[in-house]
Amino acid sequence: MNEHKPYTHITASVDEGTTRLGVSFYTSEMGVLAYSSERNRPYLGFHTSEANVTISTTGAGPVTDEDVTLAREIHNAAGHYLAECERLHAAQRDNHEQTGESNA
Repeated sequence: MNEHKPYTHITASVDEGTTRLGVSFYTSEMGVLAYSSERNRPYLGFHTSEANVTISTTGAGPVTDEDVTLAREIHNAAGHYLAECERLHAAQRDNHEQTGESNA
């Protein structure tokens, strides 16, 4: 059986003087937090033992129309991710039941 171990993949690149960071979480061992600061700014954070990613308002300022649009896009994407996880998990469970394999 192929065991998939959790990991976080972080990359950094520089192209024509612009630095780009990439963070990919391949783990369910992650904390996800949504909270507001005392300065009335919302935060969304994703945290593993290897990396943290925090999203907040533009320029750390007051909430803009664009910030609300981004929050809606995050909400919609998270809903799609949940639906795909549930669909694939159910299909895998059904396949394991048909083949008699353990779904551990």
